[in-house]
Amino acid sequence: MNLLEVRSISKTYGKGETAVHALKDVSFSVPKGEFVAVVGESGSGKSTLLNMIGALDVPTSGKVFIDSRDTFAMKEKSLTVFRRRNIGFIFQSFHLIPELTVEQNIVFPMLLDYQKPDQNYLEELLAVLNLKERRRHLPSQLSGGQQQRVAIGRALITRPALILADEPTGNLDTLNSNEVIALLKEASGKYEQTIVMITHNRNIAQTADRVLQVSDGVLTDFGRCQE
Repeated sequence: MNLLEVRSISKTYGKGETAVHALKDVSFSVPKGEFVAVVGESGSGKSTLLNMIGALDVPTSGKVFIDSRDTFAMKEKSLTVFRRRNIGFIFQSFHLIPELTVEQNIVFPMLLDYQKPDQNYLEELLAVLNLKERRRHLPSQLSGGQQQRVAIGRALITRPALILADEPTGNLDTLNSNEVIALLKEASGKYEQTIVMITHNRNIAQTADRVLQVSDGVLTDFGRCQE
């Protein structure tokens, strides 16, 4: 079963001679539980694609289905709720709330949705992320790698069907980058998360189940990576 279906997505900014065709008739699908890496040079359109999948931007044409739901057919309020409950975002710059502790940052999406966090699941996440000893710390008291693990926990806490990661290792050294990718792969396997990760690092991309490339707005599917 495909968790994600991208159908003929195009995105054009501007008009006439100054028009920029960021995406050109992009189509692909991702089965539930697959970890997909999207590679491409800066300005290739890969971040635009991620924004379309996450319903953070609207395509010029085309459709995106998440768990059989047509995201762009939803009204804004319904889409906001759907996105909060079904999509977890991981950003390069962490975007943690500096006044909140590790634990408070992780459960923040649940509180936004007026939901009570599952304490057992929270404890499991803190253990998997190796953050139990840091749960009362503020972001300023953490290393870059620890902050990114908090961001991963925040993305996982709602048990979303889909996780979108935008250059999640971009601000990390090699050791922390490897740890973050290992955590994402573990999440994909253990929690059956479907993950789409943007990266410019082809070595990191090769750790995914499948690699897609975006170049000048055109997508190429390189297929499944070799074990």
